[in-house]
Amino acid sequence: MSTIKIDFRDPKYFINRELSLLDFNERVLYEAMDERHPLLERLKFLAIFGSNIDEFFMIRVAGLKSQMDSNINELSYDGKTPKEQLNEIRKKIIPMFELHTKILMDDVLPKLKENGIEIHKYNTISHEDKLYLKNYFFEKCFAVLTPLSFGPTNPFPRLLNRSLNIAFILKDNLKGKTEKRYSFVQIPNTIQRFVRLPKKRGHHFVLVEEVIKANAEHLFPGLEVESTYNFRVTRDADIEIAEDEAEDLLQEINEQLKLRRWGMAAVRLEVGVKMPAELLNLIANYLELTREDVYIHKRPLNIPDFMKLLELDIPELKDTPFTPCIIKEFQAKNKDVFEAINENDFLVHHPYDSFSNSVLKFLNEAANDSDVVLIKITLYRTGKNSPVIAALKRAAENGKSVIAFVELKARFDEENNIVWARELEHAGVHVVYGFPRLKTHCKVLMVVRNEGGKFKNYLHLSTGNYNQTTARLYTDIGFFTSDVHFGFDATQLFNYLTSYSHPQEWKEFIVAPVTMYNRIMDMIDREIALSTPENPGLIFAKMNQLAHRELIPKLYEASQKGVQIKLIVRGVCCLLPGVPEVSENIEVRSILGRFLEHSRIFYFKNGGNEEFYLSSADWMSRNLHNRVELMFPIYEPHIRKQLWEILDANWRDNNKSWKLMPDKTYQKLTPAEGEEVFIAQDYFLNKIKNNSKSRRLPK
Repeated sequence: MSTIKIDFRDPKYFINRELSLLDFNERVLYEAMDERHPLLERLKFLAIFGSNIDEFFMIRVAGLKSQMDSNINELSYDGKTPKEQLNEIRKKIIPMFELHTKILMDDVLPKLKENGIEIHKYNTISHEDKLYLKNYFFEKCFAVLTPLSFGPTNPFPRLLNRSLNIAFILKDNLKGKTEKRYSFVQIPNTIQRFVRLPKKRGHHFVLVEEVIKANAEHLFPGLEVESTYNFRVTRDADIEIAEDEAEDLLQEINEQLKLRRWGMAAVRLEVGVKMPAELLNLIANYLELTREDVYIHKRPLNIPDFMKLLELDIPELKDTPFTPCIIKEFQAKNKDVFEAINENDFLVHHPYDSFSNSVLKFLNEAANDSDVVLIKITLYRTGKNSPVIAALKRAAENGKSVIAFVELKARFDEENNIVWARELEHAGVHVVYGFPRLKTHCKVLMVVRNEGGKFKNYLHLSTGNYNQTTARLYTDIGFFTSDVHFGFDATQLFNYLTSYSHPQEWKEFIVAPVTMYNRIMDMIDREIALSTPENPGLIFAKMNQLAHRELIPKLYEASQKGVQIKLIVRGVCCLLPGVPEVSENIEVRSILGRFLEHSRIFYFKNGGNEEFYLSSADWMSRNLHNRVELMFPIYEPHIRKQLWEILDANWRDNNKSWKLMPDKTYQKLTPAEGEEVFIAQDYFLNKIKNNSKSRRLPK
């Protein structure tokens, strides 16, 4: 065990957060390359990559550029200035874009063509198809397209964030001399990107921008269309709201959303390879972008649109459907869910366990149960046409007191949250908006019943959102209990959210920003104190991201003192493992696969008196200090066994798992010689195929 004195906060012991996030997205690209995924699922990963990189520019790059513009030179964890980080980002991301293009254009699209899905170039289709598309242009496009000319009397147009645009170079010959003119057309999102060609076997499309360009003469009568070029603008999309100055938070967010679409600074310009330098420079200059902000692609722009092709009904090109498990006790005819939860605690592991037959069943029965007097819930992201919202509205209409704590500032979901928050209010739900200076990210659903004149709390606590869509796509863990101490803490938590209370004592809950950071640091210190060479401590944690200036050095200290640390971190990880005398007892892995790994599980050996926790929080500064988060213990032996199985299966994965190396690169794990392939997500899918998993967990 080393006793060398080392400054664990030295920048050389940290990985840059922005570059780590790009590393994650590079791993997403490798999933798109994996031919074991069905073709449309590979296309899905390419679209996800495009969407993730959009967000990266809108948030992370925009933040760095804002720091530069404000002459803020705050150094990153690894000691880089904003300018240095932007240079590193461009250097790293250009090869990723090239790989993205290669996978799409040379692999996935040709193979989709072999399977009857083809995106045609306009100049390769028949005369009959061109006539059809001309009619389509007039019926579906012409009325909603607005050419925005640019010239001495017309300012440069305001271009929507992430919209697909066409630049036209025009010739005007009416006055006896030829004048060059520029005009721009934004393609509204009301127009479908993929135009299906009729009377063909299979699925044949032309991109709508090709249709518009081919019929551009009708947009510019009397002008000659010399050439056309596609381009796309990405803008700063981070929202800052001075809550104490906003009289109406809903109205303020609505205004900020308008700014997000129109007025925020441009951070990236994407163009095709054929755009002439003169036009490119003109657009970049008016957007106040440099050549370092321009990215040239040899593929269609706006790749997230390609997710639309996953709606095609071609089962053989998609993941095999599966039927999730249900809690058998929740389906019993002789008892309701409250009786079942009163007898046992239950854990559900989504998407392998049904969200509809657990969370929604719990909420729907609460909405209809005459003994239920109160429902409280925290809502961060719920999805469109949410059955959760429908159940809450029905509960209010049935005369129950319903309080929904709505986080309006859930990034990129603000607009949806405003819509359904107002729906809840109209139905009689008491909606509480936001918490001063903090985002509310905890996932808690509390139901209070009047049982024989006494009130009893029933809880669902989760690592993921109350969203029926992501519950099928993300791995998350939910926990049902009627434990008295948990119920007391849940009441305190909601009071903390809805009033000015400052709870001083929690029986079981660990709450950020109140107690979580100090408690985690104390638990790491405890592992250090209890660890011996004969019986080393162990921290085994699964989370989405790890980025904290103080917590990471504390893990280094634990490693140096001999504590074994196993971390499964899906995305950003600023901790550098495997460094002699610093982190040689720390191993970090990342798993990508069919589902997005989203559950957060924390295990501490505690000298043999093991502790398990579930949480809504990652180990990041924003989670531990700037959000209301929840971490809670699990005591029931059978549920602890399930949690260990999840941790162990993820660690055993030798095919979809990546290991973070001391040189800051990720190395894909492969089975050792003679070792069988083990994929954690397949392991859990195979378990539910026999549909024999019992959920009875006796106390």
